[in-house]
Amino acid sequence: MAILSLFDRRRRRVRTALRARASGKPRLSVHRSGRHIYAQVIDDAAGKTLASASSLDKDLKAKTGATRDRAAAVGKAVAERAKKAGVSAVVFDRGGFLFHGRVKALADAAREGGLEF
Repeated sequence: MAILSLFDRRRRRVRTALRARASGKPRLSVHRSGRHIYAQVIDDAAGKTLASASSLDKDLKAKTGATRDRAAAVGKAVAERAKKAGVSAVVFDRGGFLFHGRVKALADAAREGGLEF
């Protein structure tokens, strides 16, 4: 068995907790790098991505830097796209990242955009 890093263990623990309370809802998955932030709404039962947004999208690329403002713009965009796809309630998957800073800004903006979690 491979030795897992602290980040991998945290990600596995978060994902296990999500499965326990998901009850058929799609998952809003977040990934952040040093420069960009990505979000997708995933239907795990069908194995399909229903909506996605990132700081690399052309309409969101006008804002520069890896800031909370840019993360909030991504959160609002993914919420709009999810609503167009017919999704109103999701389970938030922070992907092992702490719920702080850019991840929190994205989540708050997605809630303001109409997603429930």
